[in-house]
Amino acid sequence: MTQPLWQKSDTQVDARIMRFLAGNDVILDREFFLHDIAASKAHVEGLANIGIVSQEERDALLRELDTLAADFAEGAFVLDERYEDGHSAIEARLTERLGDAGRRVHTGRSRNDQILVATRLWLKEKLGTLEGLCRRVAEVCLDRAAGDALSMPGYTHIQRAVVSSTGMWFAAFAEAFIDNTLRARQALELIDANPLGTAAGYGVNVPLDRAHTTAALGFGRMQVSPIYAQLSRGKFEMAALDAVGTALLDTRRLAWDLSLFTTAEFDFVKLPAEYTTGSSIMPNKRNPDVVELLRASYASVAAARTEIEQLLSLPSGYQRDLQFSKGSLFHGFSMGLGALELLPDMLARFEWKADNMRAAIEPAMYATDVAIEQAAAGVPFRDAYRAAAEAAASAGEGRTPEGSLAARTSPGAGNDLMLDTLRARLRAMQR
Repeated sequence: MTQPLWQKSDTQVDARIMRFLAGNDVILDREFFLHDIAASKAHVEGLANIGIVSQEERDALLRELDTLAADFAEGAFVLDERYEDGHSAIEARLTERLGDAGRRVHTGRSRNDQILVATRLWLKEKLGTLEGLCRRVAEVCLDRAAGDALSMPGYTHIQRAVVSSTGMWFAAFAEAFIDNTLRARQALELIDANPLGTAAGYGVNVPLDRAHTTAALGFGRMQVSPIYAQLSRGKFEMAALDAVGTALLDTRRLAWDLSLFTTAEFDFVKLPAEYTTGSSIMPNKRNPDVVELLRASYASVAAARTEIEQLLSLPSGYQRDLQFSKGSLFHGFSMGLGALELLPDMLARFEWKADNMRAAIEPAMYATDVAIEQAAAGVPFRDAYRAAAEAAASAGEGRTPEGSLAARTSPGAGNDLMLDTLRARLRAMQR
C-alpha cells in the first residue's frame, strides 16, 4: 500500500490496523472513482480561479485526470490494495506524473468532502436510472390497461370479493409507478447539493470557488453549511434508498399477485418461459423464480437503509463509522435497480388466461352491485346490504362481468379508468 495521506513522521503504521481501517474500501471506491475524478477536475479548475495553481498546472492536471479516467475505464489502471482508497490513488497518480502540481491538488479539500461529492454524483446517476425505470413500468402498465379488457375476480383478504378487470389491475400499478417516478425525482432534488469545498466540515481559509464547482458538476445548488454537509452524509443516502424501497414495495405486491395467479389453484397467468425455471428433481415443475426474487428484493434495500441508519447514532462532525455506509448503499441500489430492470419486459409479455378468470367469478360477487343499486334507488344502504347478503347466492342472475364493470361509473373504476389523466401526470414529469 502507498503511504497513507495522513501519515506523520512520528507515526508507525501497523499493518493489521491498516487492514482493518481500510477494509474493502478501495474496492468499493471503484464504484465512485470516475465521479471522484470528475470532482477533482472541478476542484482543480476552482483552485486555478483563485490562483492556488497556475494555468499551466491546471491544464496539466486536467490532462492527467482525463488520462487516469480513460485508463481506469479501459482497465489499464486498477484501483486495488496498493492504495488506501480511491482518493489516495488519485493524488498518488498526479504526484507521480506531475510532482508538486499533483501535491497541490488537495489544497482546500478533505477526503471527507471528496467522498461526499463522489457519493452525491453517483446517487444522482442512480436516481436518474430509478426514475427512468419507474417511468417505463408505468408506461407499460398504462398501455396494457388500455389494451386489456378482461374480467377477473377482485380480492380482499385473498377472498373473492367483486368483479374486477385486468385493466383495473394494470391501472393500479400504473398509478403506483407514476408516484414512484415522482418519489425518485424528489429524492434526486433533495440530494442535488454540492458539498465540495466544505473540507472536513468547517471550511478552509482560502476563498474556494464553490460557485464554479457547483455549476461545473451540474448540481442544482450549493450545500452551504460545512457542518451540515457532514450531517447530511447517511441522511441523503437513506432518502435515496427510501425512493428505491418505495418502488420495490409496489413491486413486492405486484409479484405477490403474480405468484398467486400463476399457481394451479388460480391459473390466471402464464409467464414467459424465460422468467421461470425448472426443478432440480421434479420433472413436472416450472417455478416462477424471477417473480419470487422480485418479491424478495425489497429486503435488501430495507437492510441497506437500516444498516446506514444504525451508523448514524453519532454527534455532529465527521466520524469514521460512516465508511461502512458505502457497501450497504451499493448493495441496496444494485439489488433494487436490478429487480426493477426486469419488470417492464415481464409485465409487457405475460399472458392472462381469460377463460379461467371469467370462470372464477361467482354469483355472490355481484352482491355489492345489488346493494349499491338498491341504495341509489332510495333504500337505506344498511337495509339494502342485508337484503343483498341474504340473497347473495342468486345475485348474479341476469348479470355479466361486462355489465358489472360498465355500471361501475365512479371515477377510476371499471367504466372509466381515467388513463388519460394518469398519462397526463406522467407526461408532466418529463424532463
